[in-house]
Amino acid sequence: MKAVYLEEGAVNQGDISLAPITSLMDTTVYANTTEEDKYEHIGDAEIVYSNKVIFDEETFQRCPKLKYIGVCATGYNVIDLEAARRHGVTVTYVPAYSTESVAQHTWGLILYIAGQLGLHNDSVHRGDWVRSETFCYWCAPVTELFGKTIGIAGFGNIGRRVAEIAKAIGMRVLVHTAHPEKYEGTSGAAEGVTFVELDRIWAESDIISLHCPMKEETSEMIRRETIEKMKDGVIIINVSRGGLVNEADLAEALTSGKVSAAAADVVSSEPMKEDNPLLTAPNMIITPHIAWASVEARERLIRTVAENVQAYLLGKAVNVVS
Repeated sequence: MKAVYLEEGAVNQGDISLAPITSLMDTTVYANTTEEDKYEHIGDAEIVYSNKVIFDEETFQRCPKLKYIGVCATGYNVIDLEAARRHGVTVTYVPAYSTESVAQHTWGLILYIAGQLGLHNDSVHRGDWVRSETFCYWCAPVTELFGKTIGIAGFGNIGRRVAEIAKAIGMRVLVHTAHPEKYEGTSGAAEGVTFVELDRIWAESDIISLHCPMKEETSEMIRRETIEKMKDGVIIINVSRGGLVNEADLAEALTSGKVSAAAADVVSSEPMKEDNPLLTAPNMIITPHIAWASVEARERLIRTVAENVQAYLLGKAVNVVS
């Protein structure tokens, strides 16, 4: 069988190996694939490994030999699943490979903001400490997280891990999830967590962290209307999907000070566009969609992608998108 890997550059910049995948069959690897060259890259391949390339009805019609798409991610919203079924194409994904990395990144952003780490590091390197008359100083108040309230929107693998860390720090944890009944009477991650409606998340949280999927009902859940319900000085973290936030409204709230700081690892259009209002908003930290991308997580991703296609070839497909 013939296979193509469409976007190596999204998972590998020379620090991991694709051998678990490429050793299975004749596989052509492309650093990147765009809408303009995707049909040339896919060609007559039966197996495709992809991340962000769109597979819609037209794609399936123009690639009639395609039998299998191995999504190299947990999210698969770029695949028209109904069209895939109509054309007999199996789609698999990689669940939970980056939970620890994304939770770590989330808390890195929170701690960076709470400790005003960037501000003080910059100050020291400007020579302010060298010139200081006292042994210490601060450019802005540093926040202690113990006893503060974090509101977590979404309680999947990552949301649960973020909650566990918050509890270890001594924070009050509010959670909104579409199915809180799944956790009734359970211990573990749900222990010490209060399940609430979103309005309580908005009203009571000192920090709001988004960990929910991109759906019609979650689109722009952070917008002017919901921001107005929040505490003055709230901190907002988004490592989930850029479309969860109305970026112009968040930039406005940062400028006014209603939101004291925010951090995002994702934006509405990626790569980020030059006119994105968050680029010039004050107290806004942005990382280039790397929360998932630790070396360890990417190695787990590649191993699981290889295991997925091996299972498919044996007629025992796993991690199939249903």
